[in-house]
Amino acid sequence: MSFRSLTMIDVREVLRRWQAGQSTREIACKSGCNRKTAGRYVEAAEQCELPRDRPLTDEEVHEVAQRVQARPLPDPSEEWQEVANHRDRIEAWLNARPRALKLTKIYALLEREGMKASYDTLRRFAIKELAWGKPRTTVLIEEPPPGQEAQIDFGQMGMIDDEQDNRRRMLWALIVTLGFSRLSFVWPTYRQTTEAIIEGLEAAWLMFGGVVRTLIPDNPTTMIICPDPISARLNEVFADYVQARGVLVDPARPGKARDKGKVENAVLYVRESWFDGEKFRGLEHARESARYWSMEVAGTRVHGTTRKLPREVYETLEKPHMLAQPEARYDIPSFHDPKVHPDHHIQVLSALYSVPHPYVHRIVHVRADSALVRVYFSTELIKVHPRQPPGGRSTDVNDYPTGKGMYATRSIDGVIRKARERGEHIGIFVERVLQGPLPWARMRAAYALLRLCDKYGDGRVESVCQSALSFDVLDVHRVSKMLKRATPSSTPSADSKVVQLPLALPTPRFARDAKQFATRLTTSGKEGV
Repeated sequence: MSFRSLTMIDVREVLRRWQAGQSTREIACKSGCNRKTAGRYVEAAEQCELPRDRPLTDEEVHEVAQRVQARPLPDPSEEWQEVANHRDRIEAWLNARPRALKLTKIYALLEREGMKASYDTLRRFAIKELAWGKPRTTVLIEEPPPGQEAQIDFGQMGMIDDEQDNRRRMLWALIVTLGFSRLSFVWPTYRQTTEAIIEGLEAAWLMFGGVVRTLIPDNPTTMIICPDPISARLNEVFADYVQARGVLVDPARPGKARDKGKVENAVLYVRESWFDGEKFRGLEHARESARYWSMEVAGTRVHGTTRKLPREVYETLEKPHMLAQPEARYDIPSFHDPKVHPDHHIQVLSALYSVPHPYVHRIVHVRADSALVRVYFSTELIKVHPRQPPGGRSTDVNDYPTGKGMYATRSIDGVIRKARERGEHIGIFVERVLQGPLPWARMRAAYALLRLCDKYGDGRVESVCQSALSFDVLDVHRVSKMLKRATPSSTPSADSKVVQLPLALPTPRFARDAKQFATRLTTSGKEGV
């Protein structure tokens, strides 16, 4: 008969019969243990001087069991002692970072130094004394409050025949599991991009009728650019999305699948219960099936951990604590870092957008969605444009330096207005010059006339334009010649006749007035010449 260790119930039964006055033989017969075993427990009870007039406590029963079951440990063998002498080194090798040594390598190193113990002894020592190869202990985390968190992860389902594409494609499933109720949402997709994740989350909030406060994702680059246990860096598009929805992100630690164990355990269940054995015509058919399965099958089963119906728990306890459901679908943006060109424009998604003059030659940050293009410099919003199609252009003339806008936009009214500011007839002249089916083709003539105003002055050009209009002359070159003829030249031409004017010499030192040399009187009675 094999050895059987008595449990607490067995020992208490032996002692209870001893208190009732039964003999050792009778106790062994009724309790199912050996007579000698029963005798040892009775002897231990008498040594402990246990009372017979009251029920025994757990501590008293345990004391009796320890007296009988405790055995002195055998002395360790010589090989064990030899291995124990290297305990510190073995422990350091097993816990070395970044890579621990294998136990076979440790044995080879110790054997090289003259250790005679066998590998089996080393292995038993590592398991018993150093807990080598044993799973690490953990703690049971408290359940999150209702509506607090959701864990998300991708799971590979398998190949399906897409009738629309006429080819077999790998199907993935984005699984969103609520931490409190364990209600899951499954979103089939062909891709694992940021856009696919956002699309799946939007569909999840629609099915749940609300939004959680915290997301616990894995660490794919489509969500997390820089995985870090302390300060993970989010993908810019994904960060913009969670900010728009008011959700915080607490990524799982890299390589620590247990940080999101609820959704990890759901992947296998989704594949076996929903996908296996099914035939899907395409992606939309799979999504309809997954939506029905999430609510009507997975949501109405008894969950293995909570022993409750996830859908019932969600609707009664968790849904009132969820954030409000979004009113509109999220418009997925794209982010760019273009440089402002010398023409005051940036190129974003094959379209041009103007930027204010102070930011020329600088790199700006752009957020572009389907409706608006927002331009930032550092943290400052410097420009907002309506989104343009590829090849389009959105230009604000106020972004150009002062006075340059009308040239860039070929503004006919702007040129005429500026000409009228110089003079009435100048404005009329420019207005008549720009008349015709292609006025922007004559704008250079208008610009040339304005430059003549800067050179000769508004007054002279005004009078010349008045004369030109009276003769119906609309040629800017002739106006320029008329201005040159009307303006005296500072340097004579080669064929012009030079007239020498008398020079004004200084008065000599001893010169006298001619009146001092008069010898005859004039008719007025004065002397004259």
